This record gives sequence, C-alpha cells and structure tokens, in this order.
Amino acid sequence: MRHRYTLCVLILVALFIGNSDGQKKQLNVFTWAGYVSDDIREGFEKEYGVNVLIDTYASNEDLLAKLLAGATGYDIIMPSDYMVSILIKQNLLAELNRDNIPNFQNISPLFLGKYFDAENRYSIPYTFGTAGIAYDSSVVTPAPDSWTVLWDTQYKNQFSMLDDQRETIGAALKMLGYSLNTTDPNKIKAAKEKLIDQKPLVKQYKSEAEELLIAGDVVMAHCWSGDAFRATETRPTIRYVIPKEGSSQFIDAVCIPKSAPHKALAEQFLNYLLRPEVNAKITAFTKYGTCVPTAKEHLPEHLREHKFIYPPAEVLESLEWLKDPGDFTRHYNRAWEEIKAK
Repeated sequence: MRHRYTLCVLILVALFIGNSDGQKKQLNVFTWAGYVSDDIREGFEKEYGVNVLIDTYASNEDLLAKLLAGATGYDIIMPSDYMVSILIKQNLLAELNRDNIPNFQNISPLFLGKYFDAENRYSIPYTFGTAGIAYDSSVVTPAPDSWTVLWDTQYKNQFSMLDDQRETIGAALKMLGYSLNTTDPNKIKAAKEKLIDQKPLVKQYKSEAEELLIAGDVVMAHCWSGDAFRATETRPTIRYVIPKEGSSQFIDAVCIPKSAPHKALAEQFLNYLLRPEVNAKITAFTKYGTCVPTAKEHLPEHLREHKFIYPPAEVLESLEWLKDPGDFTRHYNRAWEEIKAK
C-alpha cells in the first residue's frame, strides 16, 4: 500500500510539475530577424504548452561564430545552405530522427538532396529566395537592371549594402563577370577593390534592408527578396530586380544543434513547421517561397504566382548557390575585414 501511495505521488508530481523547476519547457530558437512570426510562435506555444524564445543574428558567419564560441542553449537554428555544410563539417549539428518528423513527406523533392546535405540527415528546408536590388520606382529611373547602379555616384548615401561578406563580395564578383564561389585570389582582390571604391557611396551596411526602405532612408538596397516584398506592402513604389549579371539563390534550412537541450521538442517544432497551413504562414510572413507544395493552397493568388518569389527559368539560369569554399574562406574573410576597415 505504501509503495502504491508513493507511486501515485510521483505520478502527480510528474503531471503537475513536469520539469524539476516547475516551469514550462522552453524552445530556444536562433534565427534571422523577421523569420518566425508571432502567429507561428504562439500557435506552437499553445498547442505544446511551452515557451518559445527567439534570438536573432544578422549573418551566417555570426551564427557560426556564436556556435564555435560555445553557445549551447539553442534548440533550433536556421542557417543558409552553404552554412549547413560548414556546420556539418564542424560536427555542430544533430542528426534528425525522421520518425519524429512525419510531415517531412510534405516537402517537394525539388528542395531535397541538395549539395549541402545530400540525404537531409541534418536539415529541412524552411524557405528559398534570392538576393538582388530593391529600389523606389518613384525616385530611381530608369529602372536598374545591373549591379553597376550601386556604383553610380548620383545615388551617394542613398543606398545600402547587405552586411554579409559572401553576398556583398558576391555582388561585386557578379558585376565583374565572375562566379560567386571563385577560389581565384586575384578575382577576390578585384572584387575587394571595387567594394572599397564603392564604400564612400554606401549609406549603410545592413542586412535588414526592409526597415531602411520603408522609412525612406534609402532609395535602393542590396537585399534579399523577402525584405523587398515586405517593404512593398508598406511602400507600394518599391520594386525588386535580379541584375542581368546574375545573383545568388538560397535555401534557408532548419537544423538542431548537437548541443540542443530539448531535441525531441525541437523535432516537434520541425514537424509543426511542415504542416501545409503552418508553412503557408511562413511564406505569408517572410515573403519567401514555400518548399511545401500543398502550402500554396493556403496562400492568396499573388503569393502563389509571384514572379520573383518563384523566378522564371531564364532568371533561374543566372543564379548560383553560395557554396563553402573550404580553406579558401580565409581569402573572403580577409577581404571583408579590409573592406569594413576602410
């Protein structure tokens, strides 16, 4: 009888307290600014009885630096494609248990098996998008079609560049006719010199270009496509172009760090994100493309058929994936440090 009483007490403690500290479990998400909506966060909190805490970073390199410095409290991170491959090499990611993510079947095969995680053992796709130029069509005429507009002296102090070494060096590389992934030191040097020449014209290096565009602080911005489309909702004269020289395309992924304190809960979050109705909310909020085809059924027509969210074939042919250059990364790092130091 005493043993039965003790067992009942233990069960009650487990039910009513749950955690040893008597508090709700907390899912810690480290992601890009403006990437997880309150609607998605609150929906998961309500359904699973947890708290979701969101912290943000401005670039993939910031994410990597924090993890390499020993940050161990994050359950969810959202690196871009090339950074996924780096994190795998650094042994910083946990393998996913697909049994806990049955909604994985909802992902389009078009976004699986990519170079950065060929078997999707460590990542699921969150969104996809491009980098290009957003501009205010009421001020910038004619409409730009080339990266060279960001070196035009008439727009001095009226445009921003991404605070992202691979994207910004990449823009200069593409303008010069080179690959985003070059491993030629002379080509990196040429791009660096172009960006140093450009620097007196740049109002700000900022990854969250949406804020600058909406406020009218800039009339052009080197930015990611979602920022441009979100800015258009508030300032309808904003347009977006992928320059004729080409640009980058990306898949932002969702991963679980190897040090995640709540891995099972993190996998529940991944499964939640892959529900069509939830995944549609990601596109509606971020204005990036969905990787779940059935999510489109929950989107308004202008987001289902948007020509820059889902670029036509001729534009796709001009786009490159940013890839991990391995040991050559030090050349990109050094060039970026010299650009920012000027």
